[in-house]
Amino acid sequence: MAIEGTILLVEDNRDDEALTLRALKRHHAKKDVVVARDGAESLEYLFGADPKPQLILLDLKLPKVDGLEVLRRVRADPRTRLIPIVILSASEEEQDILQGYDLGANSYVRKPVDFVQFSEAVRELGLYWMLLNSPPPLA
Repeated sequence: MAIEGTILLVEDNRDDEALTLRALKRHHAKKDVVVARDGAESLEYLFGADPKPQLILLDLKLPKVDGLEVLRRVRADPRTRLIPIVILSASEEEQDILQGYDLGANSYVRKPVDFVQFSEAVRELGLYWMLLNSPPPLA
């Protein structure tokens, strides 16, 4: 199955970025994957992009503006509040998980360390959020 639609990947770690892009390509991501390497860059893209991405994969530990603040701002703006956001983080801290959901994350996925597991997690995320899920219409 081919994944269509734009994905915004917000990731400051170049290795994790490369693994995610490789996994998406491996699983037939047909449309753009836009990469923002810090929270400020992601917000600049989100509030300037048209059309908006179909999915945001968001790391928490980011320079300039952290992932939780990105999530807060995205959910506070009517132009972006309905975009599905999956937190993709290495953090297992209960506080991060609770805050993520409290601020409106649709899902929280811990980054597996092993590439095979990581690739499978990205494949499943793509299949669900880009193919199975019926997103709300975005203005």
